[in-house]
Amino acid sequence: MALKIHRRGKESSHSLIRRFTKGIKKSGILARKRKIRFKQRKKSEEAKRRAALRREELKKEYERLRKMGKLQR
Repeated sequence: MALKIHRRGKESSHSLIRRFTKGIKKSGILARKRKIRFKQRKKSEEAKRRAALRREELKKEYERLRKMGKLQR
């Protein structure tokens, strides 16, 4: 998984960094790490149930407000 880049002869530091960046992108190391870093945890069954109940309550409340004329579609 490690990427080894060595300086070639009289290669400038700018071109070395460019080559390193290109190697990182090509190997997919950065993409894998970002995927792991921002991974979302799965919701528990209880949390899913609570979220579904809350959505239903909000739907009922919006419908009630719409019927009263306080909310327009």
